[in-house]
Amino acid sequence: MLVDEFADYLKRERRCSGRTVTAYRSDLQQFCDFYGIEGREEEFARVTVEDVRAWLAEGMRGGKEGKRKLSAASGKRKLSSLKAFFRYLEKRGVVRNSPAEDVSGPKLPKRLPVFVPEKEMEEVMDGMEEGGDFHRLRDWMVVLTAYDTGMRRSELADLKVEDFDFGRRCVRVLGKGGKRREIPLLDELASDARCYLEERRKVTGAPTGAFFVTDKGKPMSGYQIYYLIRKVLSSDVNLSKRSPHVLRHTFATHLLDNEAPLEGIKELLGHSNLGVTQIYTHNSIERMKKVFKQAHPRA
Repeated sequence: MLVDEFADYLKRERRCSGRTVTAYRSDLQQFCDFYGIEGREEEFARVTVEDVRAWLAEGMRGGKEGKRKLSAASGKRKLSSLKAFFRYLEKRGVVRNSPAEDVSGPKLPKRLPVFVPEKEMEEVMDGMEEGGDFHRLRDWMVVLTAYDTGMRRSELADLKVEDFDFGRRCVRVLGKGGKRREIPLLDELASDARCYLEERRKVTGAPTGAFFVTDKGKPMSGYQIYYLIRKVLSSDVNLSKRSPHVLRHTFATHLLDNEAPLEGIKELLGHSNLGVTQIYTHNSIERMKKVFKQAHPRA
């Protein structure tokens, strides 16, 4: 089936992560199911621009069976999956022109990244117990690592013991698209990581493998990390969102507020272009506007 061949192409030639390949495959399977496509070349060759638009519009409406409506972000991602697939079919000569290329995705609402202010972040960390049993120490390390490095949830879950280089004071991270980057280790993180690894070895009996493990010594999943950080951040009633990405936003915003160069923040976050990183400047501008309105006599 062409969808399977495309998934193999993403994995082997484009070197996409397993999560990305799974997402693409799921989106394309939904499209095929919608039109009853079994995977033959001639079926995809008959797909029109109107077909793509109708499928996307149906998803945004929620469908006739009372399915949940797609968010703008989900709709945009599904359209991107379809565009990538038909570009692949163009290269193979299955279609002359991609029916998805000229379809516009839903507009994403402009939202500022949700982050925890510095003082409140200190309170969050102070409220956690870093001592005691392995469970508490591990939870502390997850939150501290997320905040001190700005890693994505998937990157935290994929982190290995051998990724920590205490000699060079850095941690190696495997990011999107298989791209590797290095993030400096702060003194507290390096010290606590050493303590954690000693306790981790008692639980797992192994000096290598997944850095974050459960109480039974199994690798922590991305979902477990998500719910852990969500629980920790639940004490902050002012947050509209609570997730590992909030700590990633917090990491970047605090660096920018303390005059770190935007190009450096881009490298630490593993962004492909500076435009993505620039969104954090809007948080600082908005706070400046508030201060201006409060302080200026004519505001």
